Amino acid sequence: MPKSILSPSEHSALIEFIRLLADESGAIIRRYFRSGYTVDSKSDETPVTIADRQAEERMRELICQRYPEHGILGEEYGHHQPDAPFQWVLDPIDGTKNFICHGYLFGTLIALVHDQKALLGAIHQPILQDLLIGDGETAWLNRDPVHVRDCPSIDDAVFLTTDHYNVANFHNGPAFEQVAQRAALYRTWADCHGYYLVAVGGADVMTDPVMNFWDRAALVPIIEGAGGRITDWQGGDPLYGNGVIASGGSIHDELIQLLNP
Repeated sequence: MPKSILSPSEHSALIEFIRLLADESGAIIRRYFRSGYTVDSKSDETPVTIADRQAEERMRELICQRYPEHGILGEEYGHHQPDAPFQWVLDPIDGTKNFICHGYLFGTLIALVHDQKALLGAIHQPILQDLLIGDGETAWLNRDPVHVRDCPSIDDAVFLTTDHYNVANFHNGPAFEQVAQRAALYRTWADCHGYYLVAVGGADVMTDPVMNFWDRAALVPIIEGAGGRITDWQGGDPLYGNGVIASGGSIHDELIQLLNP
């Protein structure tokens, strides 16, 4: 979405504030990375660590100090001021399972949503300290503009997903298999890392058959800002639809058709 709802000064201030959120949460995550900690299970049986909780707590604290009129939706602590026009959407560690296994294909997701539109989004990789920010018109990796790459054919594509075996639980599994087999390279470089790769021109397609709102909100302004396309699995609204597909754009319509025969 264009950033026209924000004045230039508001836009700049919010971008710098996102950098602060990333810095502060990243310092906490790095402290626990590959160290001893207890892994708990949430009510939905997904794992959570002290790093997830403390990182979100710190971001919430900073938001309430700087923008007390804004709402917050976070994976670990739910909704604060859900009726506020501006909503911060937080996933402190997208890819907690990878984090627990001492991998680094995880990241922190930060989004600012207004009137059901994602204005700003960020993916922060706290170990590499890479920060990817998008506003729907431009995307920057560590302050340098980035752009998706052109991919004229699925046969040439680097095609990614998070959980190969989960696709058939929500969509047409055989259709997905056929598309994945056509791709030049198919990998499960998962969670937000896959969308990061599409935005910076390292991959061509990233798919997730099902996502929570805090998993997807930050992705929309990043992918669109990098010149790509992002939709739900059927080609509709990526924020409120069913699953997510992101691509460089050229093969997006064909992907939607092939995945939904």
